[in-house]
Amino acid sequence: MPTPTVDSPSKGLWPLLPRDVLFGNPERISPEVSPDGRYLGYIAPDTKNVLQVWLRTIGKNDDRVLTQDPKRGIRSFFWTYQPSVLVYLQDSDGDENFHFYAVDVQSQQVRDLTPFAGVRAQLVAIEPDVPDQLLVGLNRQDPRKHDVYRLHLKTGETVLVTENPGNVIGWAADAALTIRAALAARPDGGHELWLRQAAGDPWKTVLAWDPDDQGAPIDFSKDGKTLYVLGSHNANAQRLLAMDTATGRETVIAEDSEYDVGGVFIHPTRRVIQAVSFYKDKLEWTVLDPAVAEDFKTIERVRPGEFHISRGDLDDRLWVVSYVVDDGPVYYYLYDRTTKNSEFLFSQRPSLENLPLVPIQPISFSSRDGLTLHGYLTVPPDLIRPSATFSQREKAPGSDVGPLPMGEGARRAGEGLPTVLLVHGGPWARDRWGFNPMVQWLANRGYAVLQINYRGSTGYGKKFLNAGNREWAGKMHDDLIDGVQWLIGRGIADPKRIAIMGGSYGGYATLVGLTFTPEVFACGVDIVGPSNIISLVKTIPPYWEPMKATFARRVGVLERDEEFMKSRSPLFFVDRIVRPLLIGQGAHDPRVKQAESDQIVEALRKRGKPVEYLVYADEGHGFARPQNRTHFYAKAEEFLAHHIGGRFEPIKEIPGHTAQVR
Repeated sequence: MPTPTVDSPSKGLWPLLPRDVLFGNPERISPEVSPDGRYLGYIAPDTKNVLQVWLRTIGKNDDRVLTQDPKRGIRSFFWTYQPSVLVYLQDSDGDENFHFYAVDVQSQQVRDLTPFAGVRAQLVAIEPDVPDQLLVGLNRQDPRKHDVYRLHLKTGETVLVTENPGNVIGWAADAALTIRAALAARPDGGHELWLRQAAGDPWKTVLAWDPDDQGAPIDFSKDGKTLYVLGSHNANAQRLLAMDTATGRETVIAEDSEYDVGGVFIHPTRRVIQAVSFYKDKLEWTVLDPAVAEDFKTIERVRPGEFHISRGDLDDRLWVVSYVVDDGPVYYYLYDRTTKNSEFLFSQRPSLENLPLVPIQPISFSSRDGLTLHGYLTVPPDLIRPSATFSQREKAPGSDVGPLPMGEGARRAGEGLPTVLLVHGGPWARDRWGFNPMVQWLANRGYAVLQINYRGSTGYGKKFLNAGNREWAGKMHDDLIDGVQWLIGRGIADPKRIAIMGGSYGGYATLVGLTFTPEVFACGVDIVGPSNIISLVKTIPPYWEPMKATFARRVGVLERDEEFMKSRSPLFFVDRIVRPLLIGQGAHDPRVKQAESDQIVEALRKRGKPVEYLVYADEGHGFARPQNRTHFYAKAEEFLAHHIGGRFEPIKEIPGHTAQVR
């Protein structure tokens, strides 16, 4: 077993980043301008270090806290078009049954707008022409489906306006706040776009996507005669289309042959498409409306990094612009379109500034069957040479990253680096460029960090997405192993000191790594990962019912493929595990139930296999409370150091965590 390096200034290594700086609460995040342009709302900790909604009058320094969440903290809010009213979302200990709470910024009165036990609220639509109402989805009548209700902000009354027949998974409303489009799931895993001209009219299927395609309605034009749609039909990647609601005729607004349209930037009152984004190695914008072309050019010059825009007041004068970098916090600015001036508001985590953070570099390589795989590579500080960036080095064949210089202190003579393969969740998601606390933490502790957007990841078009169908623990895992071999072949990774780690599907991939390829990894860290695909499918939340056909196509049909699904489930291969495993689980996880972790831990212990298990009593699918995050990553840091030889800081007492050692 490698010898871990306990941090000590006398060793001459780069400074160790404090865990609470990386995994504690941010100082301020998510600023949003009120529709009247008077206020800036944002999320920040209170004096008890619980995240709350705060308020500032624009142009003043009168910041004050608006909410008093007692424990879990608030992570999402939005302004309504009712003067001085915003709404925040909150669940109970991670159960994801979110309630909508209205806050009056004048009186600071808080009201639960959806006080229904066991019901999950979803925002469907909000419209400036109907300022006193919201459309919300509630699964009150049947936990398997969300019907649409009209929610009156002043009275709190909810009125059913559109009943879900059982297979609708998305809605779109027009400028009058009338539901006129729906995305419906089909039994074969495909989807249909439904349209109607007015409330009460029968639905008409205007577009059908087969199971290999993706698509969804986005919004209506101001006059309601055009429906904006995302769709991959007749193309590889999802395009942005304008559909004539009378004739069904489609016009392409924006497209890329390889990458799906990502964000769609729509004027808040005129309802015209002004820009779209594509996420390639990094975020790229395409401006479509000349009215904002100069604004985008001006914003791009303010500071380096990806920029994201949040619309502000209804006059469309004030925008909140966030700048994402890979080696520092998110920086927020208030941009005035009239003066073209950008006022710095604050950064997400000022404590990160001037710390030895490292760049995250895009990479690509070929899989064993010829797919181009993209991802990101991060290396410890002593491998970074200010005079040589990756793009300046000679490129290696089949890759956009050349040979790396090896540094002192992070490796032993003649060996590559200890390495962590960090696998993203989903799996129908993707890793992105930008600051990532887990990546910076691992690199700071002396590890190379490899992130791979394996087949089945989103954003790369339908061919790449569908290449992952029925490939859990198959070719999706092969892609991860190919990435590891790519790293070893370039002398970056020590083949004897490679760990696999991830959350959700990434946790499942960790269990797969230790069972299906036990010789590759020295240890694994699984966070809320399923161990048995069969029991996972049987216990998914009831409101996922309309999506079961898609899940069945991509993973397996339970009634027909039970043996196949069993063959891809790590639980049934625990005898193969020979390397240490650490598991973290939330007791209230509604997606991957605690039983998924319990059953594999029990099976391992019956066989005398090495496993450490931590259950957090007040968490769900991941760790929301900073005390629990910091505690788990402290345990993981020590675990990795002991098994692959990186640096670590001894665990200190963390008051308030709820971990139970099982």
